[in-house]
Amino acid sequence: MFLFMVSVTEVSKSFGSVKALSNVTFSVGESEIVGLLGPNGAGKTTMMRVMVGFFSPDKGDVTIGNYSVLKSPVDVKKLIGYLPEDNPLYKDMLVGDLLNYSSDLRGLVGDEKKKALDFAVSSTNISDVYFRPISELSKGYRQRVGLSIALLHKPKVLILDEPSEGLDPNQRGETRKLIRQLAKKHTVIISTHVMQEVEALCSRVVVINKGKIVADDSVSKLIRNLKKDRVVTIDIEGKSIKTFLKDLKLEDIEIEMKKRNRFEVRIKVDSKTLIQPMISNLAHKNKWIIWSLTEDKPQLEDVFKELTE
Repeated sequence: MFLFMVSVTEVSKSFGSVKALSNVTFSVGESEIVGLLGPNGAGKTTMMRVMVGFFSPDKGDVTIGNYSVLKSPVDVKKLIGYLPEDNPLYKDMLVGDLLNYSSDLRGLVGDEKKKALDFAVSSTNISDVYFRPISELSKGYRQRVGLSIALLHKPKVLILDEPSEGLDPNQRGETRKLIRQLAKKHTVIISTHVMQEVEALCSRVVVINKGKIVADDSVSKLIRNLKKDRVVTIDIEGKSIKTFLKDLKLEDIEIEMKKRNRFEVRIKVDSKTLIQPMISNLAHKNKWIIWSLTEDKPQLEDVFKELTE
């Protein structure tokens, strides 16, 4: 049992004068799904490449299980399944041939190899294209082939860089389901720009901006701590609505007539103001009809913008 399956400790990496990572530190526990987020050029892909041993850090270290990526790179690679962002595949090979070749590189033989191939193919649902050349596959199928290669040896840690890139909504749903199943026995680190995917999958989010970690917390806490005004939209009908609402002396209120005595009202308030009871009391006293009352709640995308813009 490991205290942490993945530990990144004060990792820095530069390319010439460009500092891609600066003292990055975070840890990931067993069976945890962590989203690694950041704008383009923030350092996410560099961080993942350091974690899998593709790049050596200028400073710091990464441990996978009990192994250091610097001191025991071969042992680290045995524990990792990696789907890179550009998903390099041999396009002139058949899908089945590439999977067999990848199995051989992993040292899988005999019954172990057969079980590994069956698991990878069924998990990613690529049996229909098993005997087709990779050059003929759509982007979505190529992503699934790349994921199946990452799964062949049933790694302890899955590092997935934009795994749903090019997938249609149905395929994305299947991929999410697969990742949830894998997380029961695997640690998953996933990079994506699809915020709905992060909200649906990740127990925690690490946000990188300009090579530094700017947030590390659960999705719910990050949204809760967002300093953003709420917008309440009300479809309301009755007499003297404009007069009574303006008497509330709210700083930011828009009232638009939809038809006689019926209005759409948009009220911007801070996180502490309880506007709904105020409107409800007014409606009750004046016999107004509230057709709908909705609140635009902050989303992870709002958090992302605040942290990285």
